[in-house]
Amino acid sequence: MIVGIDLGTTNSLVAVWKDGGPRLVPNALGSFLTPSCVGIDADGHVLVGEAARERLQTHPGLSAALFKRYMGSARLMRLGDRDFRPEELSALVLRALKDDAEAFLGEPVTEAIITVPAYFSDAQRKATRVAGELAGLKVERLLNEPTAAALAYGMHEGQRETQFLVFDLGGGTFDVSILEMFEGVMEVRASAGDNMLGGEDFATLIADLAFARGIREAARMDAGFMQRLAARAESAKRELGMHGKASFEIQWQDQHANVELDANAFEKMAEPLLNRLWRPIERALRDARIRAADLDNVVLAGGATRMPMIRALATRMFGRFPAVGLNPDEVVALGAAVQAGLKMKDKALDETVMTDVCPYTLGTEVVRALEKGQMAEGYYAPIIERNTVVPVSKVERFYPAHAQQREILIRVYQGESRMVRDNIRLGEIKIPIEPGPAHANGVDVRFTYDVNGLLEVEVRVVATGEARRLVVESGQAHMSPQEIARRLDALSALKIHPRDTLENRTLLARAERLYEQLLGSAREFVGQMISRFEQVLATQDPRLIARDAIQFRDALKAIEADSHFAPDRGE
Repeated sequence: MIVGIDLGTTNSLVAVWKDGGPRLVPNALGSFLTPSCVGIDADGHVLVGEAARERLQTHPGLSAALFKRYMGSARLMRLGDRDFRPEELSALVLRALKDDAEAFLGEPVTEAIITVPAYFSDAQRKATRVAGELAGLKVERLLNEPTAAALAYGMHEGQRETQFLVFDLGGGTFDVSILEMFEGVMEVRASAGDNMLGGEDFATLIADLAFARGIREAARMDAGFMQRLAARAESAKRELGMHGKASFEIQWQDQHANVELDANAFEKMAEPLLNRLWRPIERALRDARIRAADLDNVVLAGGATRMPMIRALATRMFGRFPAVGLNPDEVVALGAAVQAGLKMKDKALDETVMTDVCPYTLGTEVVRALEKGQMAEGYYAPIIERNTVVPVSKVERFYPAHAQQREILIRVYQGESRMVRDNIRLGEIKIPIEPGPAHANGVDVRFTYDVNGLLEVEVRVVATGEARRLVVESGQAHMSPQEIARRLDALSALKIHPRDTLENRTLLARAERLYEQLLGSAREFVGQMISRFEQVLATQDPRLIARDAIQFRDALKAIEADSHFAPDRGE
């Protein structure tokens, strides 16, 4: 069975193609959204999802979130006494989604379509594949998130000829793609984006107000406080969207801050972020050679597009109300399930041909001749230009800078700048050559970019036929097959909380968070409830546990509803 997975910065989802349509898979708590959070409890068990998110505030040293932003880098995140790479933390989320899908389907899940931001680099895509492998999944395809959203809307609307723009603002990334659908072909015309712009950045603006209202900058070093502040800022962001105003109080040591904000003030604060949304849109429209007025529709994807200011911005940009027929949190996962159905050649799906593009320019460093015989290094020579339809293979011939050269060094870069110093270096290949006239000693450099967004570079000496090949690996951030195998063994040895106990563990984590936030009699009451529920769990009586869990959950809801700490839930 092939499943579709939206591996998100803030939340992740899994969906399947079943009974002629895409269907979202609920997790152990009955929710379609699984927070992209990982934690370790006092017994050394790994927690994934809601339980881990609850512990971000109470146990910041044992919890991690937002690790998708560091995919493809060498960054390590410490949980307890162990360091984890972003791929490993993502793998734990993927494994939880795999378990949910198997429980839902009643059969093993071995393959997956995993979505990635369209603007993810080669290194980030490779890291996502590794995460899938560490989770025990064969990654059939990496599908760009806007393309997945377009697939879901194509099925939903049933349109056969249309051109539209997908505006995908998630928790941590922003993508825009322009697509055209005609006669069973879905063609991506252009993509652009910003991998460091998402809903989390808007919440950070609100969090920063606490430091302007009385909290000293030293508080930023307190991980627990920062997690509490982030949760309240996220809740305030949602409150602003629903009611146009929000407020919360927060305390650190002897300092206290009262943050009050209305929608107009929030939009003014967010102007720099809103301006950053314009640039990728303008680039995509320009590259697709299409005017905004010629679009048939604008499709919103990603949970951050729920913000009224984002919907208003999209309306102003394109002169029309965007399409909101599908839940923006769910549309990418639904599209991944459609792609899974296509892969399985389900009879309920008409044959659809999909084309995608390379979202960034790929090239190499060259030396250029200046006046009076001088040479200058560091220039960029594009080989595959951005928004070229993939798969694609292109070759360019280059020559040594001087007759005495004994080797040629091909450095591979990604980016749009004229000088390589302003682009991203992906790797390099060295190949020996015989000294001789430069014009007779060329090398052919071939770049091949596939539908999964992975790049292979081949350098061949024209005179001898000798070749070197590089499947681009981003230096120290890349994991070798041996390292993957070693970390797979380490992950397999981790104790994962059983799926059937996750609901109770989440309840305890939620209660522990409340206990830390409350004071006086309310705090004492929560402590007593925690002790009682732990005693009930110790009986191992399923009926007694189920009955008490309902009472425990209802009591926690009532306390949150009556408390000024309620915004911490972030729901």
